[in-house]
Amino acid sequence: MKIGPENNGTPSRRRWAIRWGVPLGVATGVTAMSVAAVVVLGGSGSAGPGAADPAHGGADPANSTPAPSPSASSSPGGTSPEADFTVTDATTTPIDAGTATRILSSCLGADASRYHAVVAVRTPLATEDWDGVVVAVDSAGQYVQCQSKGDKGTSQDSPPTFINDRLWGTGRIVEYFDSMLMPAGEGKYLSLGAGHYSSDVAKITVSYGEDPKQYPARMADGAFVYGAALSPDTPPGPRYTGPSPYVHAYDASGREIYNQAEDPKFTDGQ
Repeated sequence: MKIGPENNGTPSRRRWAIRWGVPLGVATGVTAMSVAAVVVLGGSGSAGPGAADPAHGGADPANSTPAPSPSASSSPGGTSPEADFTVTDATTTPIDAGTATRILSSCLGADASRYHAVVAVRTPLATEDWDGVVVAVDSAGQYVQCQSKGDKGTSQDSPPTFINDRLWGTGRIVEYFDSMLMPAGEGKYLSLGAGHYSSDVAKITVSYGEDPKQYPARMADGAFVYGAALSPDTPPGPRYTGPSPYVHAYDASGREIYNQAEDPKFTDGQ
């Protein structure tokens, strides 16, 4: 299946922001998240000629190297959006087809028979509720995202097929599903996200905060998934929100054609 910008429509305006674990701008039909499940970002991506920002990996990820993260820390007990952190693992592992089918069945109920999994992976770190994610698509090219725990699946959307309503706009490169940051034990956090991309995209990577290093996402049939285990370098405050993940898209020649860090939809003024 190929998803391309020729499938035009009204672009999704859904945007999530972290504010003490409560998602702002919740779209109609989406359940509010618990304080434990911190939603990070969602929205649409479009190509733009903005100057590359080295702090957000404007170069080819093959040439990227880890770097210290000169991000701000909070005062004790305050909100800590980007205390210095370390990505300890960004490797996801495939979920077998049979297990993915069971995850979709428990997540989607009667609707599960209409979907087949395109990306199904275990995350590098398990939380109390989640240890993986499955993105599936139906014959009309409509996607769903289900988080997994073992062979059970759940969705943060209500109904679980809510993200099917996302439409493409002219020139769109990347579209986001659900993304979140979850605590996974003392000093450990799981960053997890997914989305889909146009036929112009050959590679998706993700960087975190001000660190320019980029990590490859899992990609298949127009969908991508990323997951990473993060650890703050210093004890975070009780409302630690972690570094922002930034999605980067490259075409077949290796040229970066989208950088979420430069997307106006994700700047503070939007």
